[in-house]
Amino acid sequence: MSAEAADREAATSSRPCTPPQTCWFEFLLEESLLEKHLRKPCPDPAPVQLIVQFLEQASKPSVNEQNQVQPPPDNKRNRILKLLALKVAAHLKWDLDILEKSLSVPVLNMLLNELLCISKVPPGTKHVDMDLATLPPTTAMAVLLYNRWAIRTIVQSSFPVKQAKPGPPQLSVMNQIQQEKELTENILKVLKEQAADSILVLEAALKLNKDLYVHTMRTLDLLAMEPGMVNGETENSAAGLKIKIEEVHCQVSYDLGAAYFQQGSTNSAAYENAREKFFRTKELMAEIGSLSLHCTIDEKRLAGYCQACDVLVPSSDSSSQALTPYSQVHICLRSGKYQEIIQIFIEDNVTFSLPVQFRQSVLRELFQKAQQGNDALDEICFKICACNTVRDILEGRKISVQFNQLLFLRPNKEKIDFLLEVCSRSVNLEKASESLKGNMAAFLKNVCLGLEDLQYVFMISSHELFITLLKDEERKLLVDQMRKRSPRINLCINPVTSFYDIPASASVNIGQLEHQLILSVDPWRIRQILIELHGMTSERQFWTVSNKWEVPSVYSSVILGIKDNLTRDLVYILMAKGLHCSAVKDFPHAKQLFAACLELVTEFSPKLRQVMLNEMLLLDIHTHEAGAGQSGERPPSDLISRVRGYLEMRLPDIPLRQVVAEECVAFMLNWRENEYLTLQVPAFLLQNNPYVKLGQLLAATCKELPGPKESRRTAKDLWEVVVQICSVSNQHKRGNDGRISLIKQRESTLGIMYRSELLSFIKKLREPLVLTIILSLFVKLHNVREDIVNDITAEHISIWPSSIPNLQSVDFEAVAITVKELVRYALSINPNNHSWLIIQADIYFATNQYSAALHYYLQAGAVCSDFFNKAVPPDVYTDQVIKRMIKCCSLLNCHTQVAILCQFLREIDYKTAFKSLQEQNSHDAMDSYYDYIWDVTILEYLTYLHHKRGETDKRQIAIKAIGQTELNASNPEEVLQLAAQRRKKKFLQAMAKLYF
Repeated sequence: MSAEAADREAATSSRPCTPPQTCWFEFLLEESLLEKHLRKPCPDPAPVQLIVQFLEQASKPSVNEQNQVQPPPDNKRNRILKLLALKVAAHLKWDLDILEKSLSVPVLNMLLNELLCISKVPPGTKHVDMDLATLPPTTAMAVLLYNRWAIRTIVQSSFPVKQAKPGPPQLSVMNQIQQEKELTENILKVLKEQAADSILVLEAALKLNKDLYVHTMRTLDLLAMEPGMVNGETENSAAGLKIKIEEVHCQVSYDLGAAYFQQGSTNSAAYENAREKFFRTKELMAEIGSLSLHCTIDEKRLAGYCQACDVLVPSSDSSSQALTPYSQVHICLRSGKYQEIIQIFIEDNVTFSLPVQFRQSVLRELFQKAQQGNDALDEICFKICACNTVRDILEGRKISVQFNQLLFLRPNKEKIDFLLEVCSRSVNLEKASESLKGNMAAFLKNVCLGLEDLQYVFMISSHELFITLLKDEERKLLVDQMRKRSPRINLCINPVTSFYDIPASASVNIGQLEHQLILSVDPWRIRQILIELHGMTSERQFWTVSNKWEVPSVYSSVILGIKDNLTRDLVYILMAKGLHCSAVKDFPHAKQLFAACLELVTEFSPKLRQVMLNEMLLLDIHTHEAGAGQSGERPPSDLISRVRGYLEMRLPDIPLRQVVAEECVAFMLNWRENEYLTLQVPAFLLQNNPYVKLGQLLAATCKELPGPKESRRTAKDLWEVVVQICSVSNQHKRGNDGRISLIKQRESTLGIMYRSELLSFIKKLREPLVLTIILSLFVKLHNVREDIVNDITAEHISIWPSSIPNLQSVDFEAVAITVKELVRYALSINPNNHSWLIIQADIYFATNQYSAALHYYLQAGAVCSDFFNKAVPPDVYTDQVIKRMIKCCSLLNCHTQVAILCQFLREIDYKTAFKSLQEQNSHDAMDSYYDYIWDVTILEYLTYLHHKRGETDKRQIAIKAIGQTELNASNPEEVLQLAAQRRKKKFLQAMAKLYF
């Protein structure tokens, strides 16, 4: 069977997704009434609606006496309906622009296949094998229409489509849309397979030299008559509506050009064919002129295609002077001549010939190349951005954030020089309007105000363009603004050799040096500035210049005890700036600052030397975790050895930050150094460092997890430690009335650390097994309380004890909050962990948030089954999970969903299913779900229920569902299992679309 025949069979067996309107349908079955209806000025329904309705009625499947669905019968009524649809299309003169705009791909595919049938195109014959010159004119035209539509549809499908904003989720509507989408995709697949043949057919059409004819309502009537009544009139070359061959060539050339242009993205040679077809189309349109009745081509779109082809495939006989700016820019991009692009853009700032959007697209392309590692393009990107910014200024648009970042974050002399050159060449002061001059003057003033280094300000203010555009009063105002911004700087109004003066006053010099001290991150520059400052005055403490310089109190007491003022200031500032750079993840500068500080303190303070070594260790941990560690690369052995050395350090009187120990233990757990934490960590560490103790218990629990339950002693120890941390100390207080009341202290000191410290530590962990163990521990602790109605499930929950001796001492409210925070954090690390998703769902279920619970239950199933394309593992969708999903649906009044989910249980819960189906106030799509039921007993009950209620339509839907052959009880077990699995998949995917 040929591709066209297969396509035609697929199309005719499908139903267009449009609601029937039978109120007027039978009335229009009379052909004479149809013609009268179409002659109305504004017929209602419109012609295209008629096509849809006629084809829908003709393709309705039938149901036999055994309630089995049959293909649409080939009877006289259906043949008349198809003929009426063709006649409406003939009334529209087979205008593909109108038909494509108003009809979906499946409907138009069905219509054109019917046209091929009625035009006597032999079934099973490939169009490419037919000689168009020997075919009757109307048959040839039908073949051309089909193949023109085929390649137009392929081209249209390659364009991005803006998704319509969805309304409230309705499963029946969503299923309908999904069916039409799948049908469209199947048709497109067939069309793409035969695209090469369609192009050959249209190329052959360009060789025809005789006019063609297209079917009219009259010729369609003649074709529909009995064979003996036709007298061969439709075989005559004069039958139908005449289409001049020049119009056919014009329309076919345009469609072929669009097809070749679309292929150009993968085959650059196709652009040459596209160029040839588009320019041939322009020639034919000029010949035909305004007399064309049937050639409908968007001239603006054609001009855009021609312009694009000029850029992509410049004509061989065109010199560089004849090239358009588009072509010149494109050639420069391909050849890497970026300086020429800059010159083109500067010239365009005068002519305004290139659209702003095109210029921005060039800049985006170069930025992408620069971000891929081509550092040489950074300067080019700034220059093109500057050209685009000047163009925006001249046209009165706002300055982009991108330009401000490129100029003000890293200004230099070359950037200012180039910007002034672009501004000078873009403005013709003799011809420019006052508004344009005003825009440029305002831009230059704003640049001056944005620059901090006054030597760059002087470069602009002393430039000829600046002096010409700004009047004396405006320059004075600018100077006042600069003075307000920098009160210690005395700006000179008169145009002397310098734009500003620095008075001899020492306070001015000190202020400038302090400003530089705040901004600098170069340790050697910081040292030089401090030497200069201490040379000017010995009264100031320069470590207090900025209130942003913060050093932990455990360190500051040691640093501020340094007797030499210069050394004290230098150590403090280097430490503060290094910590700040580390906090904002500027690790290279932090490393430079810490290294300089280490070199300095090594000369006089072993205590501070160890402090700096500890901080550099923490910095190296952060650097690895933010860099190579993100991709799973293990840290170097040297770093692991340094972490061990820190944990085992026993130097007395060394100030230590808690966060360093915390990060070191978390680092060892994240990189699975469980052997060290379990067996090699010194005993004194376990007694003195609570984080090491906690890390040792976690590591040991991970190691013992695969073993028998009796060997999990450390799990019990870890449980007791966490229970103590979450316990509250009870205090008695006598009130004003003399009574003694019990007070619970939230942050208890009974444990090895506070609960907030434990939570902070856990949020530094990333190893999935460790997070899973901690989560299961807190979930078990949450479930132990006596008033729990709905337990939360978790992986490995069985390893923990089932009871607590002193239950009332545990702060269960804090435990519940901790569980929620930990699940939220764990899912931020890995949102696709099904075990954590089930915990989150159980939390929502326990707090009566049923819609959110369903969301996470479905998400847990989706992530471990490739969005339900595979079976969900039974250890994920346990009977308990399914029952909770059933309860969620029941409480949301989605009773049909309840019945379907009852089938998912290992033993089908018929009682719950039947009870839910009896509910009449269901909020779900009800009968639209019947296709997802595979249990025949439930379907039979539905049939009985709808018969009892007198719901004939719904009973028919249930009967149709029962009648599907794959649900026959005589089928092999494999077939029944496959049918159930397919329905599970479709149902869960439909549920996911509702709740995601």
